[in-house]
Amino acid sequence: MGYGYYYDPTYILVVIGFIITLIAEIGVKGSYSKYKKINASKKMTGQEVARKILDANGLENVQVKEVGGTLSDHYNPSDKTVNLSTDIYKDSSIASIAVAAHECGHAIQDKVGYKFLRLRHSIIPTVNICSKLGYFVVMIGLLFGSFNLAMAGFILLCTILVFQLVTLPVEFNASKRAKKELIKLNIADKKDASGVKSMLLAAAMTYVASVFNTLLQMLRMLLIILNSRNNDD
Repeated sequence: MGYGYYYDPTYILVVIGFIITLIAEIGVKGSYSKYKKINASKKMTGQEVARKILDANGLENVQVKEVGGTLSDHYNPSDKTVNLSTDIYKDSSIASIAVAAHECGHAIQDKVGYKFLRLRHSIIPTVNICSKLGYFVVMIGLLFGSFNLAMAGFILLCTILVFQLVTLPVEFNASKRAKKELIKLNIADKKDASGVKSMLLAAAMTYVASVFNTLLQMLRMLLIILNSRNNDD
């Protein structure tokens, strides 16, 4: 008795997405590993850099906190804090000043009301609900052979892609502000510039990779839904 073998050609999209994401992660980790070993010219720690940038932009109310993890740095608009991982917080490397300045870029965006940052924050609750509900609706639609229900779930999941697309200008703009502040406040000199640029670019590419990965995942899901409809006809 033989067993048939079924090959799903859409899996190639999963593989491509995985490779893109992996390359981006290797890139940012490689850049971080390289530039955390090189001291910035002014030898200011990430905490000192963040504090200087925030104070220079009238953000004395924003606290700079140390958090655990590696590259877990983030700005929290809810409690107005710039949170830096231990290595970034305490070290005076090029990686430290680049990451610290980038997170301060988000704090500045928050202060000036940068439209894409506000949009991203406003859609987070909707995206969380739609992402959880979307997969369930797609599975139910496929299980019961309902094309319309499966497509409704697919549309709900598209909010994830919308969120990631909105995130791109937020991250690139924060990096742009970071480089501007580092130069304006004389924190980084010309010798540091290329390292800062490389570090920020590598980090930004992880967000670009996430968009491509999600696009491929959504394309695969759409093909599966369309194929199920053709099989039902």
